[in-house]
Amino acid sequence: MINFRDGLFRIWYWYVSTVDKNAEILFMNYGYSGADEKIDLDPKDEINRYSIQLYHLLANAVPLQNKDLVEIGCGRGGGLAYITKRFSPTSAVGVDLNQRAVDFSNKHYRIPNLSFKQGDAQQLPLKNSSCDAVINVESSHRYPDMDLFLSEVVRILRPGGNFLFTDFRYNHEMPSLQNSLKNSGLEIVKEEDITSNVVNSLKMDDSRRRNLVERLVPSFLKKIALNFAGAIGTETYNQFENRDYIYMNYILRKTGN
Repeated sequence: MINFRDGLFRIWYWYVSTVDKNAEILFMNYGYSGADEKIDLDPKDEINRYSIQLYHLLANAVPLQNKDLVEIGCGRGGGLAYITKRFSPTSAVGVDLNQRAVDFSNKHYRIPNLSFKQGDAQQLPLKNSSCDAVINVESSHRYPDMDLFLSEVVRILRPGGNFLFTDFRYNHEMPSLQNSLKNSGLEIVKEEDITSNVVNSLKMDDSRRRNLVERLVPSFLKKIALNFAGAIGTETYNQFENRDYIYMNYILRKTGN
């Protein structure tokens, strides 16, 4: 059953796919800003710096060159495209439930060894032990069954492979998430609270987000759109600032032979 929050997210993603005629919205995460994250970017990527920095934080944590990489919940593909160009995996496959996002990504990105396919995070269209790394960015909070998702991650990872995972939960939901990760069979290599870095990102990126909403969204939807964007002063922003939402970053590893 789709809960109310998940239903709103699906409607919002559908709307973005409909109105973004010029492919301006390639990332839909809240971003990352910290003292040590300044990375060199191509000029055309600079506009998405904070969202890219969240992906870079994950991808830079383990060797990805000449590895087979999968992103689950890849959205409109910007993060996986950046990782593919920057870190040179052998292959990169993005999986998303939304067919329109998949179609957009396959059409928009022309990068060797990068492809996208439609699939459910809880029943992935991928073979057992078929990848060296799985990445999941700000997507799992919408999944009905986190444990089932994690079992799929374990299934497709090769022994020694890494699960690079970042997302948020209500603070009262954190014990359940931590318990799911602990019981997943994956070894927790790193666990980091990055809520303050996400708040900093939303502050630094506020004008760009507001500009997109102003240009792409009709007046009667602007308040909802600003909330989804995490604009300063919205309920979403305040929940991060007040730590009603906690945003975590994890590196996990599949052990065994």
